[in-house]
Amino acid sequence: MTTKKFRDFRLSEEIFKAIEMLHFENPTDVQERVIPAILNKKDTIIKSQTGSGKTAAFAIPICELIKWDEYKPQVLVVTPTRELASQVKDDIFNIGRFKRIKAVAVFGKSPIESQIKDLNQKTHFVVGTPGRLIDLISKGALDVSNIKYLVLDEADEMLNMGFIEQLKEIIDTIKTDRITTLLSATMPKDIKKLCEDYMKNPKYFDIQNDTNMEARVTQSVYTIENESKINLLEDLLIFENPDTAIIFCNTRKSVDNIVKEFEELNYPFKKLHGGMDQRERTKVMNDFKKGYFRYLVATDVAARGIDIENVTHIFNYDMPIDKDIYVHRIGRTGRVDNKGIAISIVTPKEMKFFNKIQKQLSYNIEVKERPSKYALRKKKIRFTNKIKSKPNLKKTKGAELTKEILKLHINAGKKTKMRPTDVVGAISNIENVNASDIGIINITDVSTFVEILNNKGEYVFEKLQTTPIKGRLRNVSKANN
Repeated sequence: MTTKKFRDFRLSEEIFKAIEMLHFENPTDVQERVIPAILNKKDTIIKSQTGSGKTAAFAIPICELIKWDEYKPQVLVVTPTRELASQVKDDIFNIGRFKRIKAVAVFGKSPIESQIKDLNQKTHFVVGTPGRLIDLISKGALDVSNIKYLVLDEADEMLNMGFIEQLKEIIDTIKTDRITTLLSATMPKDIKKLCEDYMKNPKYFDIQNDTNMEARVTQSVYTIENESKINLLEDLLIFENPDTAIIFCNTRKSVDNIVKEFEELNYPFKKLHGGMDQRERTKVMNDFKKGYFRYLVATDVAARGIDIENVTHIFNYDMPIDKDIYVHRIGRTGRVDNKGIAISIVTPKEMKFFNKIQKQLSYNIEVKERPSKYALRKKKIRFTNKIKSKPNLKKTKGAELTKEILKLHINAGKKTKMRPTDVVGAISNIENVNASDIGIINITDVSTFVEILNNKGEYVFEKLQTTPIKGRLRNVSKANN
């Protein structure tokens, strides 16, 4: 871990304040090297393992560089999955909270109309998946004429998912006078060609380190006949008694089968895969992050880039087919300074995948014997007690940030021609309040939401009960609840 401090970078107090309240201690290796490069407006290629703090490495300097008062989007971030788009948007929002930075996430299987309405308002960052971004650009709903910063996140995964031509189509719509950042766990030739064609003298940062993964995550494997697989998973859950775990499968069918099996035992399992409605997927992921249930059974939609606090165990119920998927899966535990445990179950048919992965790693994965019935009996009571108990709820990443922020709801919106300037004007006229105390404003058809910063929320809320907005008194309520 680096000894450099965030205070060593040329950053504003608004960014420092957010960093401190997010409990970022010292910059990680990738952050120490990448933040100065982007602040100096250099194109950057980042090859780095999962869990290294890559999102903050580009989000911190770009949040610093963008101009708040420009209306059109200045930053476009392209991600392979909807879950990652949503998470990156949240991370950007938290880092830029006190600079009042507005970020919008756009992706498929979610109403395009509501995304278009969001984009019609002042927006600094747009984070999205390739297909939906192309739809919005082609409809004229996403104006990319002012994009100054382009970020291609998990580029190798977008290549694997067949998005390379869509990526090129998106890049070709953006002016060449821009700063481009590409993040990738691996560098296949198509990604190298993309860098050569679209980047200007990029600075290259290779921060790959398998041995660091070995130190952070204790890894083991159990071999088993296929018909005993689900029984072994139950035994391992009892034996390990994890506080929080993700169980990875290769197919939706495997996910559904596991959840069905364990629901009958009243185990706190929820599932996540691409066949689910996007609202349900979002709710499951948010509930898991908050700790409402202990065990998530998922396909690889949850493997790439998803950051969940304190996942103690990863189980590979189905062995991944290559090393990159394996590393990304087990990277959901042992995040940053924490330790984690990753356990794989391998059938005879999957042994070829395990052997291939083992050869490509710089260390050996321990092969273990199945826990004995005696050992399981000793552990069963503690496991059952934990299953029946309510899990400890986790604070979300931005929980600390909201302590001095109050979101207010005003019962007027676009249909009554409410504008951000109307809201800012009314609140700024309150004694001891100015524009720097006003956070992000979001106006919908019939409502307006505004964040009040700097612990002035209750005061502003009280004053707005008797302060006209756009010429008349409005019904103003607290929106946080």
